[in-house]
Amino acid sequence: MHGKSLIQYIYIFALSLVFIHCGSGKAKRKTVFVTIGTGAVTGVYYPTGGAISRMINKQIATYGIKATVESTAGSVFNVNAVLAGDLDFGVVQSDRQYQAYTGVAEWEKQGPCKDLRSIFTIHPESVTLVASKKSGITSPQLLRGKRVNLGNPGSGPLQNSRDALAAFGLTEKDIAAEYVKAVEAPGLLQDERIDAFFYTVGHPSGNIKEATSGRVPVTLIPLVGPGVDSLVNQYPYYTHATIPMKLYPGASNKKDIQSFGVKGTFLTSKNTSTDIVYAITKEVFNNLDEFKTIHPAYTVLTKRNMLEGMSAPLHTGAIRYYKEAGLIELINPSLLQE
Repeated sequence: MHGKSLIQYIYIFALSLVFIHCGSGKAKRKTVFVTIGTGAVTGVYYPTGGAISRMINKQIATYGIKATVESTAGSVFNVNAVLAGDLDFGVVQSDRQYQAYTGVAEWEKQGPCKDLRSIFTIHPESVTLVASKKSGITSPQLLRGKRVNLGNPGSGPLQNSRDALAAFGLTEKDIAAEYVKAVEAPGLLQDERIDAFFYTVGHPSGNIKEATSGRVPVTLIPLVGPGVDSLVNQYPYYTHATIPMKLYPGASNKKDIQSFGVKGTFLTSKNTSTDIVYAITKEVFNNLDEFKTIHPAYTVLTKRNMLEGMSAPLHTGAIRYYKEAGLIELINPSLLQE
């Protein structure tokens, strides 16, 4: 064999080895990191974010997505952080989603947040009023002059508390208002530093269990009447709700409590990758039975009711999945408009 031919043979052989090596292995997928904003660790938002992250992280080899969960101040924070790009996803009350998208309440000055996108809704959340028996509070009207925690600034429950007060002819000036996080309220009630607190949450809630299991006897207060009916009629995100008292055996009252509430929603920005939103939506809906086990409040979830209560348009990634899964006909057509 001539020298030139030998060199060519060696070159071709070496090149073939390179191709064989490259073709035999899978290309390494670049990992994309996303963050989910939730709420207080004692609420339902935090385990919700945890469940979603675990589902998508199990499929990291398929999607190349690594999700992490962040405990935050709640709905308002999550909306603003998603819009700013500091969070990729957020769990947000349906009323806060509506207010942000339409540019009212905290978003009145900046105007409608049209970059918000819905993905799906989750559990119902009831506006819950808890009071010490010693305070003598048996109805919302008797909150006047009492020390009442309304919720921390930037949280969804704070606005619900204000709406609840208004439904019974009260304002923050009529009470000694506190604005601490929900996680602190049960301790303050048991230490007799407040008389009552509001908390919008899915039931059962660790927060309410803590409040009803201490030294100081407490009771849950019904939120019913013409004022509440007007709220439900006026705002599309409010509905009547029932709190089963069997969930709180430590409370002084035993009959189920009538109230009103909202729904938790999972949202993002229109700038979030279509592939990422599609992957997360697919994993949640394809593993709905597993998702429902994360919290007793989720036992009522169905694919149908997870597509109700949204007020911002659906993200293109979610639409892609819902079309693929044959669920698109269950969705309000107005949510399909970009």
